[in-house]
Amino acid sequence: MPVLRVKKVVFDSAKPSVADVAAMFEREKIEFNPIAVINWKEYGYKPEVKFRIAHSAEEIYLQYVVKEEGVRATFGYDAGSKPYTDSCVEFFMIPSDKDSIYYNLEMNCIGHGTFAGGPDRKQRTRFGDEVISQIRRESTLGSEPFGERAGEQEWTLTIAIPKSIYSLSEFSGFSGRTVRGNFYKCGDEMPVPHYLSWHPIPIPSPNFHKPEHFGPMFFE
Repeated sequence: MPVLRVKKVVFDSAKPSVADVAAMFEREKIEFNPIAVINWKEYGYKPEVKFRIAHSAEEIYLQYVVKEEGVRATFGYDAGSKPYTDSCVEFFMIPSDKDSIYYNLEMNCIGHGTFAGGPDRKQRTRFGDEVISQIRRESTLGSEPFGERAGEQEWTLTIAIPKSIYSLSEFSGFSGRTVRGNFYKCGDEMPVPHYLSWHPIPIPSPNFHKPEHFGPMFFE
């Protein structure tokens, strides 16, 4: 799989609005990338999922677009939630080349979720609302939980992540560096559970916490 290039963009504000971030993706013609790898045959359902990514001096910007059969949103809060049981998108990344700490950002389809960091799945620092609240996000489905909706659903989630919240790692910046990460779509308790990834995960059973199978991303 080729290296994912992350374009560097400039805003008038260090913390642009989510609407400005969404407009930037269009203005800069940032390309989408598919989250389309089915790693486990027993979970063969494949919703249409794509993402795009950019960054500024201070932040990382993500946008996911999902089209799926049914949607689930039961968590309307961040710390302590289980977004992976809802219709969920995720971003895992190792920001530093000095250590093996990776971070997992997991957000359900209405933009509520968790953020944690550590060297493996068991040793995690789970950040509280004082950190997660710094992540600005907006979903086309709103922000209030609604349970389950049947039928074909399409939604977009746009996210702005301050680089400063990757606080367990030492790094001077992202520009000009290649880091490793992965992007996911899942839904553990949806009518049809599924586990899609951007970069392949060649292991026997579902587990996204596999930094050895992250893919390369070059930050311009």
